[in-house]
Amino acid sequence: MDAQEEHDPDTAEDSNHDPQFEPIVSLPEQEVKTLEEDEEELFKMRAKLYRFSSDNDPPEWKERGTGDVKLLKHKEKGTIRLLMRRDRTLKICANHQITTMMELKPNAGSDRAWVWNTLADFADESPKPELLAIRFLNAENAQKFKVKFDECKEEVRKSTEEDSGM
Repeated sequence: MDAQEEHDPDTAEDSNHDPQFEPIVSLPEQEVKTLEEDEEELFKMRAKLYRFSSDNDPPEWKERGTGDVKLLKHKEKGTIRLLMRRDRTLKICANHQITTMMELKPNAGSDRAWVWNTLADFADESPKPELLAIRFLNAENAQKFKVKFDECKEEVRKSTEEDSGM
């Protein structure tokens, strides 16, 4: 049986084996744009996002993704948007401007989740109104998000007043 194993190609050691292969196609390195280059990051924290699906019967909350939620301020325009990408795929699951009409409301008595409406979320190909909910690891993180969100709303309100006052 030992003699048979020595001649079996599956079990025999090949001392000349070189696992190095040259690529068939050469791919040059490319710079990837996130479209966040012109923006300043005001806030970033890990969270889970949900959207309310009224298409279903009965309507229900659907998970949209887990990842870092960011509040980004455009360096030239002064606009502020909420952007969230899923962890592994980096697919956008929330992307909308912060407006003065947005209001974070507690979600069903949870101290670590917030609910709000947006008239135009650009996470999918076309903008559409969404009812979104976001849940954080703990109440402290949820409160930090609310404080920063409200600061951004106030900043947007001030900048729109200045623009209309000119």
